[in-house]
Formats: sequence, C-alpha cells, structure tokens
Amino acid sequence: MPRTKFATRLALAALSVLILAGCSSEVADTHPEQPVTKRREAFKAILRSFEPMGTMLKDKRYDADAFARLADEFGRLRDAPWSHFGADTNYPPTKAKPAVWEKPAEFDQRRQAFATASERLLAAAAERNEAAVRTAYAAAQDSCKACHRDFRK
Repeated sequence: MPRTKFATRLALAALSVLILAGCSSEVADTHPEQPVTKRREAFKAILRSFEPMGTMLKDKRYDADAFARLADEFGRLRDAPWSHFGADTNYPPTKAKPAVWEKPAEFDQRRQAFATASERLLAAAAERNEAAVRTAYAAAQDSCKACHRDFRK
C-alpha cells in the first residue's frame, strides 16, 4: 500500500504543477526576433530612468545633478522601442492595441509628441531649472499617458 500512496501523491504533485503552469497569464514571445519582448524591455529601461525623476519631483527632493544624470540616461533610451513595432508584431504577448497598426499615422503622431516632450525635458534638465523641469516632466508624462490611452491595452 505505501507504494500506491506515494504514486498518488506524486501524480497529484505533477497535476498541481501542470495546473499552475496553465494559470500563468504570460504568453511567450515565440517570434524568432522577439520584437514584442525587445520593445517591452526597451520601455522598461526607459521607465527605470523616468520614474525616479518623477519620484524626485513628487517628493520635493529635486537634485539638479542627479536629475540631469537620469535625464541623460532617459535620452539615450527613449528611441529604442519604436523600431520594434513592425507590421508583423501584433501577436501575443503584446499589450499594444490593434490601433497601432490600423492607425499608423496617429501612432506616429503620438511618438513624435513623445519625442518633442522628451527634448524639452532634456533641455530643462540641462538648464537645471526646477520649475522648467517640473513643467517638462509633466508634459512628457502626459505624452506617455495619451499614447497608452489610445494604443495600449
């Protein structure tokens, strides 16, 4: 009998693992070039410099030099995701709405608005003027929100 109990427990454990694996909501990026994964990683890298700038402003702990360093990093990374929005990249696990491909001119307008807002943020950070930085950061954040509202699930 002990062998049967062991086999039953082993089968239940294996079944539990399979059920939990099936519950994962993350779909693998199976495209050979993995453009969805690359653009997600690029956006996450942007956030790693953008969010600390926002925290610094929100917490009223503006440090012009630290902000400028973060802005420089943000400036180096801000263009990275866009090349990964090719025509054949609308597949799971994307969080992009079909509108990215259905309305490419509007999507490009949002990208351009982000680029313009980013330039203003970089210029304000270089000036080390807190008031200008706050205004420019808010505009960059608004451009992100507008694009997410229209083009991200």
